[in-house]
Amino acid sequence: MNDDTHEASAGRRPVALVTGAGRAAGIAATVVLDLARAGWDVAFTYWTPYDARMRWGGDPAAPGALREEAAALGARTLAIEADLSDQASAGRLFDGVEDALGNVTALVLSHCESVDSGLLDTTPESFDLHFAVNARAAWLLIREYGLRFRGPHGSGRVISLTSDHTVGNLPYGASKGALDRITLAAARELAHLGVTCNAVDPGPTDTGWMTPEQKTDLIRATPLARLGTPQDCANLVTFLCSARGGWINAQLLRSDGGLT
Repeated sequence: MNDDTHEASAGRRPVALVTGAGRAAGIAATVVLDLARAGWDVAFTYWTPYDARMRWGGDPAAPGALREEAAALGARTLAIEADLSDQASAGRLFDGVEDALGNVTALVLSHCESVDSGLLDTTPESFDLHFAVNARAAWLLIREYGLRFRGPHGSGRVISLTSDHTVGNLPYGASKGALDRITLAAARELAHLGVTCNAVDPGPTDTGWMTPEQKTDLIRATPLARLGTPQDCANLVTFLCSARGGWINAQLLRSDGGLT
């Protein structure tokens, strides 16, 4: 077991809950595997209808394959399909994870609703759904985490994946801005529990959503002259979850190759 894992001395692996791991190519799936490799048991959520209506299409075999890969790394795993726009989903999620794996030590919020539209063509229904998934669900999950946290003081972690993209992607960017503020508020309001809370902006990450033209433009605009990979983000998330990352708190961390 990785000696940087919080509960190693107790002879058991700590538990992480990662949201939004519906695709093998996504950031969340890589985070699940990286945490499993680092000594965590990992529960994760996915929502098949979201991926099915996006350009890249659904990947129905991905959750099962991800569980098997994480288990091969020594982790106990749990996959839960969850519609996070449902206000009752947060409580049900934590009930299921606690029953199967135990109390959650790290909460990694990697889910999203993201449909391109701008100031003039966003519908009220789409705007509301973005905020329900990206902001309200995040608040409800963090609230549930705070109410139930039982880990050693200093071990708790909340990490939200955010974005500063707004132009042509208004409801996504605006709801991610709300997520930032929720996360930074949690860093203060959960401090008495010994929980750190940070938001991570991974920048443009190659998970299958970019057109060839977008890839070319983003590579040209990035000082390191490449796109981000899911592993780039997972490296930072796993570090923040470790004891070594425990002094980093209430930060919006840009891990984007210098793009911003």
